[in-house]
This record gives sequence, structure tokens and C-alpha cells, in this order.
Amino acid sequence: MKKTLLATAVVGLLSVSSAHAATVLGFKVGADYWQADTTNAINDDSGVAHSFNDDSSQGSLWIAVEHPLPFVPNVKIRENRLESSTSLANADFNFNGHNFTGATSVTNDLSNTDFVLYYEILDNDLVSVDLGAAYKLMSGSLRVADAGHPEEVDIDSGIVMGYASAQVGMIGLGLFGFADVMIGIDESNVYDYGAGLGWQFDGLVVDTSIRVGYREFNFDVSNFSGVSQNTDFSGAFAGVELVF
Repeated sequence: MKKTLLATAVVGLLSVSSAHAATVLGFKVGADYWQADTTNAINDDSGVAHSFNDDSSQGSLWIAVEHPLPFVPNVKIRENRLESSTSLANADFNFNGHNFTGATSVTNDLSNTDFVLYYEILDNDLVSVDLGAAYKLMSGSLRVADAGHPEEVDIDSGIVMGYASAQVGMIGLGLFGFADVMIGIDESNVYDYGAGLGWQFDGLVVDTSIRVGYREFNFDVSNFSGVSQNTDFSGAFAGVELVF
């Protein structure tokens, strides 16, 4: 009986999602400029954290494909370029088997690509809701270097994440509020969310949206690709999205 109820609920959810799916094939492309304050806590070989802050610009590019096929999820791919760096005047620690002393530079590259599969649970002029899952593939590195000796560890593992997105519009004004959330499942202390306001301008072929808001990416991991760290990028962003 319980299995029957569960199956009925799943079919019902998929039916709702397919009922609100796009009626024609559509594409979305966009880009964000993100001015982020960054806090880093990087562990050395002894497990001692070394902290530094940075304030630099980051960016994201994405494309999404939405279609009318029932039960088949929509697809979104987002490329995130994230990097933080500093210079330490009096370092004294071991990293990746090397003892760093004196003037040392640290570059923490947490660039990654989001592969998102999602269903449109609601899709109308007032409210839209997307639910799905994502895989965040890291493609960065942690590089520590003193005079003549760099040590670099690739950060290239992936994270399975839950995904949700919502948008609430004001009909006739083109103004809308939005929120996007990704929460790590196998890495529960990793999350990536953004929220803000946007303005949509309808065109004959392409609709254009201008977005501003706040975004935070928190990367708190232990022995992830051989590296333990707690790094947070957070700050205001502005961007544009084109809907075909």
C-alpha cells in the first residue's frame, strides 16, 4: 500500500511538472559580474588553518535549454570563475610536503561548472518554480609558492547538489524577484545561492532581463581532492539574461 501511494505521488509530481513545461523549445543565455568579498581558511599538512581575505571580481556564464517533452528534465550549464589570492610576508608552515618560510603567495582557484537537470513545477507570469538536481564539477587548484618553489594541488572532484529556483513577478511592470539555491548532498557544508531583483523587457525575438542581487558560495570541505579548507565568496552581483 505504501509503495502504491509513493508511486502515485511521484507520477502526480511528474504530471504537474509536465503540465507546466515549456510549450516550445527555448534557450536562455546569461552572464553575471560579481564583486565578492572572500574569506579563506586553508589547512596545512598539520591541519592548522591559515586565513586570508581578498576582494576581487568574479564571473559566471550560463545557458539553459527548456523543452515541451514530458518527464524529460530541462538542462542548465553554468560556468563559474572564482579565484582568490594573497601574499604572506612571514609564512612558516608545510604544504604538500614542502616547508614554506618567509614571503609566500597563495592562490585559491575554486572555478567550477554546474550541470543542472530540473523540472518546471510552475511557470506563469506571476510565479515560476523549478526543482531538480545538480553536479558541481570543480576545476580549480590551490597553489602555494615561495621563491623558486611552487606547490600546486588540483581541486577537481565533483559535488552532488539539490537545486531550486523561484521567481515572483509583478504583472505589467516587468519587475520580478528571484532566488536560486544549490545545496550539497554529499558535501553538506557546500552551498551556492543568489537572490535579488530583475527587470524584463519583452522583444519580438528576444526577451532581455537585467538582474541585480546578492550571491554567496560557501566551500567548507575536509580532504576534498586532498585539500581541507573553508572558503566563502559573497557579495553583490549584476547581470543580464537573454531568453530566445
